[in-house]
Amino acid sequence: MTSEEIKKILNNRDFLFFEDLARNSAKITEQFFGRTIGLYTPLYLSNYCSSYCTYCGFNSRNKIKRLKLTPEQIHLEMAQIVQSGIENILLLTGESYQATPLSYLKESVHIAKQYFTCISLEVHPMEEDEYRQLFAEGVDGITIYQETYDRPRYSEVHISGKKSDFDFRYNAPERIAKSGIRQISLGILLGLYDVAEDIYSLYQHLRWLEKNFPGVEFSISFPRLRKIKGLELPFGHVDDASFIKIICLTRTLFPRVGINLSTRETPFIRDHALGLGVTKLSAGSNTSVGGYALTLPQEQDPQFDIEDNRSLKEVVALLKDKNFDPVLTDWRPIKNDL
Repeated sequence: MTSEEIKKILNNRDFLFFEDLARNSAKITEQFFGRTIGLYTPLYLSNYCSSYCTYCGFNSRNKIKRLKLTPEQIHLEMAQIVQSGIENILLLTGESYQATPLSYLKESVHIAKQYFTCISLEVHPMEEDEYRQLFAEGVDGITIYQETYDRPRYSEVHISGKKSDFDFRYNAPERIAKSGIRQISLGILLGLYDVAEDIYSLYQHLRWLEKNFPGVEFSISFPRLRKIKGLELPFGHVDDASFIKIICLTRTLFPRVGINLSTRETPFIRDHALGLGVTKLSAGSNTSVGGYALTLPQEQDPQFDIEDNRSLKEVVALLKDKNFDPVLTDWRPIKNDL
């Protein structure tokens, strides 16, 4: 499918076409995933950042209070999260190799293993050997978004720091796959560039990865640009209808790929996207460092403003009410006494 064909689908306002696309997407989703929805919670370990990305609340030029959790504080945050019942955790940091080096990430993962059965990271890109060390430590998945696949636009919004290196970031999923890590989540930040062009490039990237690393479980996210502490960002807008079409089109073209939906989206959109292609939701989220147990809400500096503030308990109740099976963990370790 070309970018022009994708653009025609996104611009098609015919209700019957939209309905057929959604119905087909729902059928494929239930065929390959049943009525299960995986649930996870993000935990921000640090907001130190050496990159200047114009759309991010953590960027190096933003005058915010910089925090980095100590091991003791990580324990407190994780103990608070695990009380909700969640067992899938996503650990996030800003893009600072100095503040959050490999040793710090490995220590954080070591602590997380005491609380959670599935651990993923969304951190700065690394070398293959570093990913291999994280895999050996117990990391199950890595999230790495290209943000936009257009090189000129990428340079405009990633002004300085390691993240400004387009190729190092683009090749990160390949390095991750070679390291042994079994889950990789890709994505683009909708609104940075022409949506159809970016989706086309993301699809091409994903096709190549699927072909070359068939043993890896891939998933995709389509975060839309959000306000930071109420401040609007001067980028493009992707409306709700186009957003749902993107989910349905992705499911149609990639039947086995997971599709994640974060609390960037409103409860209305998240509720209506269920069954149309989404396979995993974040719940009970906080996008500030120390936001669960350490920092008062009025003192927090989030990466972006959350649109869905419902608790994990509320999301689980909603899923059950809609006849979905909420999955709090993907697998459990089984002790072998033989």
